[in-house]
Amino acid sequence: MTPKPRLLINLPPTFFTTPAFQPDMQRLAALGEARTASHNTLEEILPDLRWAEAVIMWAWPALSAETLAACPNLKFLGAINTNQTTANGCFQRGIAISEVRRCWSPAVAELGLGLILDGLRRISEHHFLMRTGSGEWVNDFPAEIDPRERQLTGLSVGIVGFGGIGQRLAQLLQPFQVKLRIYDPYIPDEIAAKHGAEKTGVMDLVTASDVVVLCAANNQGARRLLGKAEIEALRKDAVLVNIGRSMLVDMPALAERLSRGDLIAMLDVFDQEPLEDDSIFRRLPNTYLSPHRAGGIHASVHRALAWLADDLENFLAGRPLQYAVTEAMLTSLPE
Repeated sequence: MTPKPRLLINLPPTFFTTPAFQPDMQRLAALGEARTASHNTLEEILPDLRWAEAVIMWAWPALSAETLAACPNLKFLGAINTNQTTANGCFQRGIAISEVRRCWSPAVAELGLGLILDGLRRISEHHFLMRTGSGEWVNDFPAEIDPRERQLTGLSVGIVGFGGIGQRLAQLLQPFQVKLRIYDPYIPDEIAAKHGAEKTGVMDLVTASDVVVLCAANNQGARRLLGKAEIEALRKDAVLVNIGRSMLVDMPALAERLSRGDLIAMLDVFDQEPLEDDSIFRRLPNTYLSPHRAGGIHASVHRALAWLADDLENFLAGRPLQYAVTEAMLTSLPE
């Protein structure tokens, strides 16, 4: 009988203590001679990495080729999220690497759709006004209809970043018969065509879209994809949804445009988190805020742990990895 591999499971402490995730953790632990830890630094993790033949982790610490050279037993690395340093290190050392970042995509895309509808129909604003006793009742119909309240059906929607999140959002948008434009230099034309999307540049996307959704990966090439010029070019009363990273946007320029009152922003991510108490975004009435909750639900965690277990099983059985990181994917990973 083949002995079980020495398996290091290095995840934040509550992965091991939250009752809802115990079946997932037990499945993982049963795949090897498991050692659990919650290391955050190289100095902490190195002794266990030298022992391990396989490791399950989130994304930190980054593991360079030099670091992995000190871990000659390691043959498999399964990560929830990873980065270019760790992926390159694995490629150079011949270590199989899987990454399950698309575990977040369904939940993030669903929040994206919710924020689009919220921004177009002012759902959160109406709720707040009703709660505080000042709901805006329409007394003279249809003269008092607010033209900013729009249906999603038939509008022009632009998605910046068309990976797992963007593609799932495109699927959710299909019943609304939107005109879909995407910006993603890494996506083949056939993927765009499959979703009925037109590939375009960022500036063309923002000038042509009633709704713009940001869900690009947080690599250096995506920094401030929406700079001052692109923010100024957004349509009057457009809805801007950010479910990606705040680094995709020039946030001071966005605050300046929002202060003029002719743009609606739905923001789940910020330069500083938690968001400062005195942040201007808290004071702008046309800005709707959520505390970085897009992907963080139980279903995402269950999916991550199940997929990691699947690929560790695939590796041990000599089968192809379903969630393998390839060299072609490097540029889409954070640095």
